[in-house]
Amino acid sequence: MSEKFKIITEFVKDLSSETPDIETYLYVKDYLKNYNLNIDITSLPLKNRLIEVNTKLSFTDKGNSKKKSNFEITYATIVKIEEEVKDKKEMEKIILCEVQNKIFPNLEKIFENLLKDSGYPIIKIEKKIDFEKLYNQQRSN
Repeated sequence: MSEKFKIITEFVKDLSSETPDIETYLYVKDYLKNYNLNIDITSLPLKNRLIEVNTKLSFTDKGNSKKKSNFEITYATIVKIEEEVKDKKEMEKIILCEVQNKIFPNLEKIFENLLKDSGYPIIKIEKKIDFEKLYNQQRSN
């Protein structure tokens, strides 16, 4: 099966690591395991069957502590959808699954480097993200 899209370009659109002070840094360093990774995918139609896909990863502590750091990246991918794709559901699946499966290894590496370069222990995203499963869960809600 041939792909029904082509990635034209991909780039870091926004990158943020916020730690307000040394006390917070020391606290977060010990409790980074309490942080959760969230993914938000949005798209913006451009012209000539081009779509801007923004994949936003945020790594946050949902707990009650006042000492928190915030880590976030928005990764933009410009995708050209083939002429044969007419169905909206097929286009959604391309954006939410197929494009994500292609770009995520690079995005994951950039995000892990953001944490490391911010002075935190190396965090590996342990669970492989199953974009197909997430897509199917979203559709069933």
